[in-house]
Parts: sequence; C-alpha cells; structure tokens
Amino acid sequence: PRLLLLDEPMAGMTAGEKSEMAAYVRAARDRFATTVVLIEHDVGVVMGLSDRIAVLDYGRKIADGTPDEVRNDQRVIDAYLGVASDNEDGAGI
Repeated sequence: PRLLLLDEPMAGMTAGEKSEMAAYVRAARDRFATTVVLIEHDVGVVMGLSDRIAVLDYGRKIADGTPDEVRNDQRVIDAYLGVASDNEDGAGI
C-alpha cells in the first residue's frame, strides 16, 4: 500500500505488544515505502515512530514538526507535557 492509516492501533496493548506493533509498522513502512498516518495518544509511540508530528488540542492544530520540534514547542508543553491538563480525563497527545 502507498498509504497506511492507523487509528489508535496500540490502544489496550501492553508495553511489549506496543513494541512489537511499532516494529511491524516500521518494517511495513520501510519495506513498501509506505506513508503512515498514525493517530495515537501514547506520546512515546508517536515520538518513536514519527518523522513528522501534528499535535491537536481540542481539534485545533497547535504544532507541526519533527519529534524534537514538537517536544520543545511551548504550546505542546502547555497543552500536554508540562502543566496539568484541563481535560477531565487527562488525555494527552
């Protein structure tokens, strides 16, 4: 496939299962030169798999860039990483 869409593929998985799934996604991406669009709330998974990341806050894009750029973006830090969440459930990226 030229495009692989994954919507929360690691929800409910253990750390070991997430690691295996991440390896599978990487292998598929590399073997088939496939673009992967990943929607995921596990920040570690997102940072580990992605070349580029778009971060949404309440449906509005607040940042877009490489993992390092996003990790250091003050808007992302304020919304998800550095301060208490305004979300009742504490949901993150």
